[in-house]
Amino acid sequence: MSGVMLNTVIKKYGETQVIHGVDLEIDPGEFCVFVGPSGCGKSTLLRMIAGLEETTNGEIRIGARDVTRLDPAQRGVAMVFQTYALYPHMSVAENMGFGLKMNGHPKAEIREKVAKAAEILRLNEYLDRKPKALSGGQRQRVAIGRAIVRGPEVFLFDEPLSNLDAELRVEMRVEIARLHREIGATMIYVTHDQVEAMTLADKIVVLRGGKVEQVGAPLDLYRDPDNLFVAGFIGSPAMNLVEARPVEGGVVAPALGPEIIACRPPAHVADLVLGVRPQDLHVRDGSTHKVEMTEALGGVSYIHCAAGSEPKLIIETKGNHVEKPGANVSVHVVPDEVFLFDKATGLRLR
Repeated sequence: MSGVMLNTVIKKYGETQVIHGVDLEIDPGEFCVFVGPSGCGKSTLLRMIAGLEETTNGEIRIGARDVTRLDPAQRGVAMVFQTYALYPHMSVAENMGFGLKMNGHPKAEIREKVAKAAEILRLNEYLDRKPKALSGGQRQRVAIGRAIVRGPEVFLFDEPLSNLDAELRVEMRVEIARLHREIGATMIYVTHDQVEAMTLADKIVVLRGGKVEQVGAPLDLYRDPDNLFVAGFIGSPAMNLVEARPVEGGVVAPALGPEIIACRPPAHVADLVLGVRPQDLHVRDGSTHKVEMTEALGGVSYIHCAAGSEPKLIIETKGNHVEKPGANVSVHVVPDEVFLFDKATGLRLR
């Protein structure tokens, strides 16, 4: 079990730079998730660790070894891709052991390692089947099993659940979390789905434009975002972000209504953005906002409403509280639950 360290890692394609001096340390046995919007560089960074993309500048270390210029096979990593990449003419057991067979491992060793991986992944009864006889989730488990039998220092996952339906995604998230607990290996996982990131990670790396925006534990990023991008990206539904201005006694955010919110920004900042989570907005009697729709999900509902030309708000309510479209309401926010950001820089004001 080894950790991974990136020191000022840069990736260029010709004159175009896509990874901008990333510094990152992943501890041995840690489950680290790279998350961000499409095109942010998360898969490129993962492929650089795997050796599938050349590193233009900087250093990549796995354990005590500098692997920056090593071939993928020499790095001690195993990668699970978005596509299962299984051989259709081979059985599950043959697919899982193929890499060891190609490297000349004895048949008895291959059988032992495949059997152990199959037990971990609950694939014992499927070892003689061909991939076409498996569900999507089972095929993905076979792909993970192929990685396990190699005994890598680091597991790399590149959006492994994106081809699965919603129910299977939840099931496989549980399976991957259980796998990490059982084998305790270092895992690096790429996804654009921040729910996956929040539920799986020990550490989340939020990327944008090839740069690291913030690194931390899932709830630390949720409760204490450094900037507007992280605040808006982490959390589902997303944080409400509205313009605000300082006034005597606090701040006013027109999108929330005329009331003064008693939280004081630094005196030198005139243009603010106020952030508030949907569960920290509360519906009350009034007529400042018009309900556009309500997502009634049973135990929780999400009310979408707007005040004239101001940005739309999402309000989370518990139980069976449902507001009909066209209804008029007002919103209330508790000052202790808001976040303030500098509009010019996007940085959090603490």
